Amino acid sequence: MGKRRRGKLPVYEGVEIIDVAAEGKSIAKVDGMTLFVPFAIPGDVVDVQPYRKRKSFAEGKVMRFVEYSKDRVEPVCEHFGVCGGCKWQMLPYELQLQHKHQQVVDNLTRIGKVELPEVMPILGAPKTTFYRNKLEFTFSNKRWLTEEEIDSEQEFKQMNGLGFHIPKMFDKVLDINKCWLQVDVSNQIRNAVRAFCLEHNFEFFDLREQTGLMRTLIIRTTSTGELMVIVVFFEDDAEKRNMLMQHLADEFPQITSLLYIINEKRNDTITDQEVITWKGNDCIYEEMEGLRFKIGPKSFYQTNSEQAYNLYKVVRDFAQLKETDLVYDLYTGTGTIANFVARDVKKVIGIEYVEEAIEDARHNSQANGIDNTLFFAGDMKDILNQEFVQEHGTPDVLITDPARPGMHTDVIETILFAHPKRIVYVSCNPATQARDMALLDEHYKVMRVQPVDMFPHTHHVENVVLLELKVNS
Repeated sequence: MGKRRRGKLPVYEGVEIIDVAAEGKSIAKVDGMTLFVPFAIPGDVVDVQPYRKRKSFAEGKVMRFVEYSKDRVEPVCEHFGVCGGCKWQMLPYELQLQHKHQQVVDNLTRIGKVELPEVMPILGAPKTTFYRNKLEFTFSNKRWLTEEEIDSEQEFKQMNGLGFHIPKMFDKVLDINKCWLQVDVSNQIRNAVRAFCLEHNFEFFDLREQTGLMRTLIIRTTSTGELMVIVVFFEDDAEKRNMLMQHLADEFPQITSLLYIINEKRNDTITDQEVITWKGNDCIYEEMEGLRFKIGPKSFYQTNSEQAYNLYKVVRDFAQLKETDLVYDLYTGTGTIANFVARDVKKVIGIEYVEEAIEDARHNSQANGIDNTLFFAGDMKDILNQEFVQEHGTPDVLITDPARPGMHTDVIETILFAHPKRIVYVSCNPATQARDMALLDEHYKVMRVQPVDMFPHTHHVENVVLLELKVNS
């Protein structure tokens, strides 16, 4: 391994990648320092140029592959290495699962520091491509230029793009031709929208100046074949809006829910925006074990439908439900888990922040003939308090599926006050899950741990933990 200079930053030559780290990066050791490198796998030998350096670590990018790892596979996506998603495409799926499993073990032991049973083998996804049911694309009038385009020294007059944000660059969007995450009709719709907007000189959004017409495009699909398309405009230009929406309706008659939003805010969130139905229904439906679940434009639903079913079966198995049980389902979303387990118990109480999601949860119960659920909308730490537990009863089982930051300490304190016999903790972030488990450790023992891969080719991993109340607690 040698070192030479390129400008002001050193280039490390012949660096061997030795392990996989967090956030999809890999690890090398250089001069006693840890070097984090994306898009490389253990066994690769690379030349690396650091772009950030501290005393004990550095981050860099691969300038050249000197030797490829014997484990490396060819990425399928033409945007690999530029797009911020699917960073592990070059890693065989079996090895992805091994690293995700180890990620769970490391987080629970190093952060949680609680007594653990043997972690069960990770549950791999049935599909490793075209598995997502929702994607959001962003319009930009200043698309990201690849290194090949820059090196060509051409002048690019057409700078509009529709695709994904470049990581850590809020105003840069990579124009996407084909994405392997969602069924191909998603690619067809996105490319048709872009072509139509370019042909008719529709103004793509300027993310810095906050000007332009076309803002975002959201596509949702279901395993039942239903299709939702949401076009988000920044300005209320009725003529252009009607042109595009009619074009979509004509070109894609299979769209079952065609919606639009006028979002004049500085951020892209649509939770506080009015959604207008242009054609078809205002929602789509997913099915699971004979149950139908309503999904609105603002609803949260696990983005890998097929693997979500396997995840929910793990939750149900861990919960060990009885027909006399009262179940609390925290962060219930559209009530998928609540309704999924309702027929096995006496009553389920679901709590969720988003009012529209709770409306869907109630609808899902009613549509499926389920009459033993009760749903509440509001901030979890404000609703779930000791008075709530005293009014609605102590849960036998508590299921919690929080967002990546985990649970607020007030929520954990209320859980400890309620002292359910069993807690089933579903998490998309084993690090914050481990932190919360440590806070529960005085009264609860970890009985089972099941990692689940919801997002192949990424470093993300879902994890389900069963905690049982300790004797004399």
